[in-house]
Amino acid sequence: MRLRLPPRLQRHTARAKRDPPPTVGRIAVFAPSPLLTITVEAGTDRPEVHLHAGGQGFWVARLAATLGAEVSLCCALGGEPGRVLRGLIEAEPIELRAAAGGTPNGVYIHDRRSGTRAEIVSVDSRPLERHATDELYGIALGAGLDADVTMITGCQPPDIINPAVYRRLVTDLRANNKLVIADLTGPPLRAALDGGVELLRLSEEELVWEGYAASDEAAEIVAGALRLNAAGAHRVVISRASAPAVLIDGATAMEQVELVPPVFEALDQRGTGDSMFAATGVGLARGMAMIDALRLGVAAGALNATRRGLGSGTREEIERLAAHVRVRTRDGIHAG
Repeated sequence: MRLRLPPRLQRHTARAKRDPPPTVGRIAVFAPSPLLTITVEAGTDRPEVHLHAGGQGFWVARLAATLGAEVSLCCALGGEPGRVLRGLIEAEPIELRAAAGGTPNGVYIHDRRSGTRAEIVSVDSRPLERHATDELYGIALGAGLDADVTMITGCQPPDIINPAVYRRLVTDLRANNKLVIADLTGPPLRAALDGGVELLRLSEEELVWEGYAASDEAAEIVAGALRLNAAGAHRVVISRASAPAVLIDGATAMEQVELVPPVFEALDQRGTGDSMFAATGVGLARGMAMIDALRLGVAAGALNATRRGLGSGTREEIERLAAHVRVRTRDGIHAG
């Protein structure tokens, strides 16, 4: 005897078979050495002390997870700071894939009781030992092969890991047809460019500091992005705080476009580039076209500037704001 579903449930079941579940995207974040951050805040009757994981890679991973992606954070953890960081990271909706660092992770202590940030102590991590580097490389390679997108981030100081690791990781992942995007400066940037990345994000200040542009004038920004494209970045996006981001797209005969965010009064510009990078990676992992992924990224960066806290903002807010990011060419508005 066969049971027949009511017509309403029949329609629901048929629709569910036609419409696959939405893709959340799988992301691997390469973050060689996260930081332990300790902040002293003014409380109502006594100071408050807050411990957080920090560093570019962790902030990128956290926002990507907030946007619904399945995120693996590939890093090295060592010493007492590493033990504390393990607990803090595992409390987040992030899969931690950690190598035994051998050397303690970096730590900074900030005092914000006066309303401004005053640094009390900052201790850098020392370079990773060879065995830790080899273990981290294997972890990152495996996670990248499992992921839809691998996001390559740096660390401070940049010599914690040999720059050649960046080149090898990018090269090996691309050889296996994996999508790799990067947000780097210094020797790690040049090493990743040697491997070739699908998308590179830099700020206009970093573009000048790295010697790819002589100034932050619009023509120099474009010229610098073109130099990065020639050096190994298939696409280059330059973030410019509240000004429109510039995209050089090597896949479309060097098309040059600007991504224009809504106009807001900025509360804190720190972390806007990391937010932009994280959300762009999420968009690509979901299968979005590059320009739509970048619109999501610009929305995340714009929203972060209106808030205190790095890599902050909710999924609903960012996705709603992305619809208000305009894309224009030299001939005017191109999309949205």
